[in-house]
Amino acid sequence: MTWRNSITLRITLLFAATSAAVLIALGTLIGTSVEAHLEEQDLEEINSKLEIARHTISGARSPAELNAIQQQLEHALIGHHGLSVAVFAPGNRPVFTTPGADFLKELIAAWSKDPGEGRSRPVVWESGERAYRGIAMSVPFGAVAASPFTVAVALDISHHRDFMVSFRKTLWIFVAVGILLSGFLGWFDARRGLVPVRNMAQVAKGISASRLGDRLPHESVPAELADLAASFNAMLDRLEDSFRRLSDFSSDLAHELRTPVSNLMTQTHVALSRFRSAEEYREILYSNIEEYDRLARMIADMLFLAKADHGLIVPNRENIDLATEVDELIGFYEALADEGGVRVSRNGIGSISGDRLMIRRAISNLLSNAIRHTARGGVIKAEIRDQGNDGVCIAVENPGVAIPPAHLSRLFDRFYRVDSCRQRSGEGAGLGLAITKSIVEAHGGTISVSAERGLIRFEISMGTAP
Repeated sequence: MTWRNSITLRITLLFAATSAAVLIALGTLIGTSVEAHLEEQDLEEINSKLEIARHTISGARSPAELNAIQQQLEHALIGHHGLSVAVFAPGNRPVFTTPGADFLKELIAAWSKDPGEGRSRPVVWESGERAYRGIAMSVPFGAVAASPFTVAVALDISHHRDFMVSFRKTLWIFVAVGILLSGFLGWFDARRGLVPVRNMAQVAKGISASRLGDRLPHESVPAELADLAASFNAMLDRLEDSFRRLSDFSSDLAHELRTPVSNLMTQTHVALSRFRSAEEYREILYSNIEEYDRLARMIADMLFLAKADHGLIVPNRENIDLATEVDELIGFYEALADEGGVRVSRNGIGSISGDRLMIRRAISNLLSNAIRHTARGGVIKAEIRDQGNDGVCIAVENPGVAIPPAHLSRLFDRFYRVDSCRQRSGEGAGLGLAITKSIVEAHGGTISVSAERGLIRFEISMGTAP
């Protein structure tokens, strides 16, 4: 696993990025709010002093009262550290100035450029190492509104700026620590959250052909992984069933091949054990031909099924008269049926579109299977039923020993036999029904089997001819 493809890393980075965005936004909001609050406090104090100055100046009635105005302003501004006030009469003649307030001329100059409606906007500037925020305004002197005084008030905000610098530094340090801590907690939570996935990986590592019984406890996994666990368990069920079938198939195939090979070897050893006439050798060769023919049919059937498993069977399409095909097959098996003492009948008509040789082989397998497993005196019925838009049904029904329901679904498995109801198991290789199913499915049809009231019934449903 590389870091680039690590889910833990992706979740950690995503969690850290989200936390960083939230913390940065929150830090910016807090810093802006604190700074706005301090500015509001400054403006509130400045405006209060401006109001005092305006009230004092506007209350004067004559120039003789200027000395009284100066005393009133001095008393009103005592104890206000960092506050500077300057009052100028018309012509910029200073009337009152707090100690060290010469720098207010810069404020007056800025206000003079755009006096507006009498009060300038707050101005922030620096003088030396100090920073100030101030406001200037014009105030009428008593009743003489034509000769207004100019009042400038400034507040030293250096301590506020120093506080904000320290505050922002501390704030961003905490934000950085918070981001790192969030990333670590995100990594820790991601690791813990992915424990069920690692458990699934451990179970998967232990899976082998000889150990397919392990399952994930999907009840204990998170809801988001419940479907994955259920799908994984279902996959293991299918694999276990497939391996079991493959193992059974391999064993059955070895058993089926061993019998003719053993027969050939035995007959050959017997033939070589002593000198024999040409006629005797001819009989042995004829007997061997039967075993070779059995092997050839089995190999051909296996190749056919292998093609079916890989979807390589592509049937030709032609109109097939099922009644004609069934009647011809009944005639072909007449000798075998007579030998077994059974009777075969057909009723119904119908046509389908498909490969005539394949369909004939599928029906032939059902008829030969029914003849082999029907007791003497029994009647085998072949029924063709046209179902309109639903297609055509071909059914082969024969009397026989009831097949347990557990075995019905496996009758189409290769080499599968239910010994309790197949008295002549040695006459077939056990591939006929599997081939029949492959042929039907290649034509887009379905095949089913049922066993009721002593009757075994195979049904094929296929589309009608165009």
